[in-house]
Amino acid sequence: MGTWAKLAGRAVLLLGAALLLPLAASAEPSSPHGSVLDAAERLKPGDYIWAPEIAPRGPLMMIVSLATQRGTLYRNGVPIAITTVSTGKAGHETPTGVFTILQRDVDHRSSLYDDAPMPYMQRLTWGGVALHGGTLPGYPASHGCIRLPHGFARLLYGVSRLGMTVIVTDAAAVTRAAPTDPLAMTETRPSDGALLWTPERAPSGPLSIIASATDQRILILRNGTIIGSAPARIEGSMTGTSAFIRRSGVEGPAAWTEVPLPGAIAARTPTSFAGRVHIAADLRALLGPLLVAGTSVIITPDSLRAGSPVPAEILGGDEEGAPDR
Repeated sequence: MGTWAKLAGRAVLLLGAALLLPLAASAEPSSPHGSVLDAAERLKPGDYIWAPEIAPRGPLMMIVSLATQRGTLYRNGVPIAITTVSTGKAGHETPTGVFTILQRDVDHRSSLYDDAPMPYMQRLTWGGVALHGGTLPGYPASHGCIRLPHGFARLLYGVSRLGMTVIVTDAAAVTRAAPTDPLAMTETRPSDGALLWTPERAPSGPLSIIASATDQRILILRNGTIIGSAPARIEGSMTGTSAFIRRSGVEGPAAWTEVPLPGAIAARTPTSFAGRVHIAADLRALLGPLLVAGTSVIITPDSLRAGSPVPAEILGGDEEGAPDR
């Protein structure tokens, strides 16, 4: 199995925050792009990035890294948010593993620690570990919970549901990479690589297509799972990322609506992408029946591999939280 096939099992760790995020206010003004790792490291306690419009539909999953004190939220396999966190301090370490949200409460208070407020609580264990808004000093400081910036906790609460998967890991699992008619692609036979097509891995669900100019490759995800990968030829220089959503009841170029992207992430000349993405005829035939209303297409200059450049905007200024778990 080749490198791209192996990506299928690691989609949520490798897909590009490049797909979503405008340039951080704290970034060096001389550098129009920064890597997602740099952007994540530049986040100050209480800061977060939030851009759900990039993947409006699909299953949600969150990965929390104890090593980096960062959390990344994915929808349909595409990163839509990243935040600072504060996890358990020595003697009260946050457990690692795969959890699901068991209980939710907007105005929860701790039954273990002096009735401390735990706003927008989402329980991960019946032993007291939960996601919730709280104070973020910049290091692990909780009694085991995963504290989030209050603004992020509120936003997360609004989109998540009971049963959502949350993975807590010791690894530095930080996101890295993620047209008029974006799929009006000319028939061409790319010179390298192979078509990988396993739609049975996710027989149904929303579709996302990501085209990387750096990799000269596209990925096809359905319901958050990679079901296809193929070489592509993306011509010319690119000034940023473009995203499109397919409309219902419309055919041809008008079927695709551009998603407004904030800040420096947005391509300065989005219409220049028309006719610049070329894929093989066999892939076009496979994709055609799948392009239903709600399908998203993201065209980015960034790589989908580790360590790729990613613009990002940092949000912060949270109110101070009371002591909590």
